Amino acid sequence: MKIPKEKAILNMSPHHAPVARIHSGNRVVFETCDCFSNQIESEDQLFSSIGWDLINPATGPLYVEDAEPGDILRVEIVDIQIADQGVMTVAPKEGVLGDFITEEKTKVIQIRDGKALFNEKIQIDVKPMIGVIGTAPATEEISTGTPGDHGGNMDCKRIVKGSVLYLPVNVPGALLSMGDLHAVMADGEIVLCGLEIPGEVTVDIGVIKGLSLPLPMLSEGEHVMTIASALTLEEAGKKATVHMHRFLVEEVGIPNDEAGMLLSLVGDLRICQVVDPLMTTRMELPKWVLKQYDYQLK
Repeated sequence: MKIPKEKAILNMSPHHAPVARIHSGNRVVFETCDCFSNQIESEDQLFSSIGWDLINPATGPLYVEDAEPGDILRVEIVDIQIADQGVMTVAPKEGVLGDFITEEKTKVIQIRDGKALFNEKIQIDVKPMIGVIGTAPATEEISTGTPGDHGGNMDCKRIVKGSVLYLPVNVPGALLSMGDLHAVMADGEIVLCGLEIPGEVTVDIGVIKGLSLPLPMLSEGEHVMTIASALTLEEAGKKATVHMHRFLVEEVGIPNDEAGMLLSLVGDLRICQVVDPLMTTRMELPKWVLKQYDYQLK
């Protein structure tokens, strides 16, 4: 099943009608626009000419028939295919460097042979990732530009092909949506965007019942991660750390004090993004720790 990019929302809400339905264990493809709703096609088009009204569309929502409130939605990223060009923009007063940017600019970047051709000197290996992915909140409506406990615009560069994201099911069917792909993006996303690009995401969907995890949670490569968003980096960092500590104590079975000391030795607290309405961080824990305690995420 493929959900076309035209089936998109600009907020995650329990009130949206689903655009497709599947059962747990099935595969689905989400076709996505870039974060500018594919409105910027050339370098003479500036962000100010399109505005904020159609920013960060998320394709969906998808209804998962077996998902009930209290369950966990397991989303395995099977593949991410991207277009052959993406765009970036900078503007005064936007992003961490907004005070140093004097004029608005757009840059169109070609993708060739797995590399982003930044300029005549710099070619960057692409690593496609998902910026916006989440389920519907229980009661409120949250913009697709804002991250939170439901997921949303987390801009976590580790949400890539081969990763598994665990999200809360707050409403019947979960109502999963995603978009805002980046061909490549560094931690921080400091000028407000990564290399924004349209594409397609293939995911396998599963429902986990009877398990408590600190969500959102991500498994990628040799690490598991707790992702958290808050008004400040300090608050987000503390939240991600507390969530990982709770996971180690309550799920893995490590004593409270040892779990804290262990995180101080092998847990890496990293920044996902600092440009959205809420800041997002992640606490990364090596999977070898879980193996030593014979614990494995489903």
